[in-house]
Amino acid sequence: MYPNGLQTIVSLFESLPDQEKREALISYADQAPKWRPRDGETFDLEDVRKDEECTDTVGVFLKVDGEDRVRFRVALGPQVQTLTKAMTSILCRGLQEATLQEVLNVPGDFVPKIVGGELVRARSQTVYYVLTRMKGICQVFFNRRRSREAETPGASGNDEIAENRQIRGRDGDGG
Repeated sequence: MYPNGLQTIVSLFESLPDQEKREALISYADQAPKWRPRDGETFDLEDVRKDEECTDTVGVFLKVDGEDRVRFRVALGPQVQTLTKAMTSILCRGLQEATLQEVLNVPGDFVPKIVGGELVRARSQTVYYVLTRMKGICQVFFNRRRSREAETPGASGNDEIAENRQIRGRDGDGG
């Protein structure tokens, strides 16, 4: 149902009592800096912006290999909430090496299994924010590739992917 890495994380959280879930979420939040883009990394798409749903700028960076497997990096502004940081780490780790289509097919029903129903109700926009952004950048990549393939008969889809394309401006103003 979920990509293997995400299923492993979901299963872990399902086995934990609520207090340990909260502690695990804090631990994942502390790991968020690990998922920032590294110097010299290149990406097929970048989406850096500040949305109403989030307290600070979030940058989602996507790299797709020749087998359609994805790698995400996420840059979080300093005001981003702990739960968003935790979901960033969970999703970057859980979706690593998933295929583009697997990411697009991920249902949001795993979120309450990880954070618990109470936090989902209290922070409904926050807990789904990073997943929505990741699925969105994958959809843009998929659509652009399909459009290129339609324009270029016989193209493999990964030929000459534009480097560092942006969905929106990098300055966080959305434009």
